[in-house]
Amino acid sequence: MSTRRLVILGKQGAGKGTQCELLVERYGVAHISTGDMLRAAVAAGTELGRQAKAVMDAGDLVSDELILGIVAERLTEPDTAAGFLLDGFPRTETQADGLFALLAPNAVDRAIDLDVPDEVVTRRMLERGRADDTPEAISRRLELYEAETAPLRKLFADQGVLVTVDGLGTPAEVHGRIVAAIEATL
Repeated sequence: MSTRRLVILGKQGAGKGTQCELLVERYGVAHISTGDMLRAAVAAGTELGRQAKAVMDAGDLVSDELILGIVAERLTEPDTAAGFLLDGFPRTETQADGLFALLAPNAVDRAIDLDVPDEVVTRRMLERGRADDTPEAISRRLELYEAETAPLRKLFADQGVLVTVDGLGTPAEVHGRIVAAIEATL
């Protein structure tokens, strides 16, 4: 398959960023990280950045409508023609429904669920030292993940595209598991 449409799911701190870099290099697809796009807007001090900063500092998630618009626009760029890897999107059923509508009939080829326990992701986030990685904000993000994002596993499973991968181990070990899961099922 020459075009790959991939989604990576997992809690913040699960190692999605590291794995995305490796997957983008391996498959030559565009890396679309809503977190990176939002952090860039915050750093640039744009109106979107100011709005997003207040929400993110509280440990909450930016609205579905805003994120859907950002992703829809990004998916029209030429580098997505060979495929893409969505990182941090979709986070909610509304976002997933929007993605499926946008890319119907075959929205994604594979959704990879990077499975890492809460205590491990909490430690990782505290160690990376970002200003918005306070214990309170991390706890709130994990609660939101369970309430809003975890249900996407069923949605992608119902579409026949979900693979769950153990996210513990070295980056190379985890990457090997992800590649094996993608290539065994495509």
